[in-house]
Amino acid sequence: MTSPATGVLRERIRGTVITREDAAYDEARKVYNGMIDRRPLFVVRPADVEDVRAAVNFARDNGLDLAVRGGAHSVPGFGTVDDGLVIDLSGMRAVEVDPKQRTATAQGGATWGDFNDATHEFGLATPGGIISTTGVAGLTLGGGIGYLNRAYGLSCDNLLSAQVVTADGGLVTASEREHPDLYWALRGGGGNFGVVVSFEFAVHPVAEIYGGPMFFELDKAADLLRFHQEFMMDAPEQFGGFPAFQIAPPLPFIPEERHGEPFALYVPCWAGPIEEGEAALKPLRDLAPTVAELVGPMPYPALNSAFDALLPPGLQHYWKANFVTELTEDAIAAHVEHGPKLPAVNSTMHIYAINGACHRVGPQDTAFAYRDANFATNIAGMWPDPADNEAGKAWVREYYDATAPHSESGGYVNFMAGDDQDRIRENYRGNYDRLVQVKRAYDPDNLFHLNQNIKP
Repeated sequence: MTSPATGVLRERIRGTVITREDAAYDEARKVYNGMIDRRPLFVVRPADVEDVRAAVNFARDNGLDLAVRGGAHSVPGFGTVDDGLVIDLSGMRAVEVDPKQRTATAQGGATWGDFNDATHEFGLATPGGIISTTGVAGLTLGGGIGYLNRAYGLSCDNLLSAQVVTADGGLVTASEREHPDLYWALRGGGGNFGVVVSFEFAVHPVAEIYGGPMFFELDKAADLLRFHQEFMMDAPEQFGGFPAFQIAPPLPFIPEERHGEPFALYVPCWAGPIEEGEAALKPLRDLAPTVAELVGPMPYPALNSAFDALLPPGLQHYWKANFVTELTEDAIAAHVEHGPKLPAVNSTMHIYAINGACHRVGPQDTAFAYRDANFATNIAGMWPDPADNEAGKAWVREYYDATAPHSESGGYVNFMAGDDQDRIRENYRGNYDRLVQVKRAYDPDNLFHLNQNIKP
């Protein structure tokens, strides 16, 4: 792209335009996954919605590949692109809360940490993720799985409206009343339909939760997974959480001589009355003694950010995922075989419960189709050294190959790797053809194709 074109772009943008000639370029092109190393022509940091529209128009008119970055957590690196234009929304992070109406509105660059800080002031929350540095936009557009799902549904189930910059540079509001087809597609369909610059959510009375990490000996892993399968089928909906495999990090509540060892982990989150928390966790405590734990009442944002330090920007990431209806004995055996072989302290496997309130939404009511699945499994390979990439990827693939036969054919789009494009139709099941129709209406030329792409 010639320098005169750069000048034109800078004239149209009130915010910042960063090119390869700028000192800030190498930092601006980084994304969360250190495995991704791409060199865009432009990184645009919009100051406002009009800047977003100008950037979309510039990319489209100049035939540039367009990447949209919110929290930058996309494991396949969809928030950047070689020789194209990146819209980096990190300067648009405001969150406004209306405690009387129990709603909160977040700009497209807000993280869940931003959101939780704002809503917690009023004792409110909405289902977010597990890491507070995750972007509100990416998580919500893919569905939104986290601690509060069984009580209040997915993040996308709590989306009331969204402001979207479309491929033609227009600005539309999508809700039940306006552009309902787009509103339907945004709730699980990913970043296929435009740049969402604002999200309006319903929020709920969640101030403190009762929970935290509980480390169990590996020989209790199968029992822990059976417990998760059986207990979560009819547990109170305020009970969320997940089992995992985790190498013990060097934290003070874990015996020093056990640091660096793999364990079975459970992270409960009781979002009901705090005084009922200990009783709510009793079935889990009755299962086996813990090696270490950090459990008790805590602000919801504290739990939502508890793993942030373990997962800083710049790690190498490779993930695989499936939805699961039942954790069968064969599935449990596969988890017990492969889970403890974690390649690094940062790596993990989580099995999120997505029943309860998630099941009260029909499979065609939103783009998120797997409303009959009870669990979402994520095999998350993460490690600091690129030299370990092949070994780390092999662990993820072998683990996935062993568990996939006991899972549904599709998985959660937010957990998909870059080599999972052939699973798009399976991930959306019967909703795929309708998503194609919405794509044709709002992005017929597939400008927004750097995602788990639904081709028009």
